[in-house]
Amino acid sequence: MKNTISFLLVIILIAGLFWGCEKKDNPPALPPAGTMSIDFSTFVTPAKSALTDGDTKGVTIADKTNWTLAATTAGVWNIILALNLAIPVASFDLAIDKTPVFLNDRWEWSYNFNVVGATYKSRLTGQIVSNNVKWEMYISREGAGAFAELLWFEGTSKTDGKSGQWILNHSALFPEPMLQIDWEATGSDVSKIKYTYIRDKKDDRSTDPFKNSYIEYGLTSNTLNAFYNIHQNTGVVNVYNDIFIEWNSTKHNGHIKAYSYFQDNLWHCWNETGDNVVCN
Repeated sequence: MKNTISFLLVIILIAGLFWGCEKKDNPPALPPAGTMSIDFSTFVTPAKSALTDGDTKGVTIADKTNWTLAATTAGVWNIILALNLAIPVASFDLAIDKTPVFLNDRWEWSYNFNVVGATYKSRLTGQIVSNNVKWEMYISREGAGAFAELLWFEGTSKTDGKSGQWILNHSALFPEPMLQIDWEATGSDVSKIKYTYIRDKKDDRSTDPFKNSYIEYGLTSNTLNAFYNIHQNTGVVNVYNDIFIEWNSTKHNGHIKAYSYFQDNLWHCWNETGDNVVCN
């Protein structure tokens, strides 16, 4: 009996050692870099009209209000995200090319990076928990405006790399949740991503009416193969406008639906040059 127990203990110990070595040899795959940066690149200014300045005399210039509204609405989010995501996006992008080390029960990527002349230190950890990976990014800053290490963002992703979520804090001064990012990926490409603004209070500690606003971006197999769904606060607490935009990422024609602007629930279209056209 004692021999049997001893034999079983040896087997368990060997299995445990083997499992530990196997785990250390296989760090979790990082989510795609695009999970932190919505793709605004395909929503560009449509091709210019063939008319030159000298040709426009006596010609009515086409109305581009449909495309302009869509571009302006998306542009507001582009600015918000660019201002608030510069540091976390820069830090996460660099992790892809770094080699992690195994520490106790998690992997760690550690490195320095620069943003607008400032030097930051990053420490990204990834811990496999069942079918998920728990991620934490700690960042500190040196020199002018220095701050001690803080948890700037955290999240989870499926071990198969197909979906996940990030929670990003606002800043070193206000280390409080600001953005929730939910994403889905097909291979190495992000096929759907949603940014939801979740901050409760503004810097002056007044209620932030923008809370619960969101922009969702995705790709489909339709002719208008890219879309934005936008739920945006009007500046009044709990009053929102819903805007839906679809466009072709190659030709750049598309349409927009925005009841608050058009006072109807119809699509309003533009062509490849951004001119208003009747929807088919």
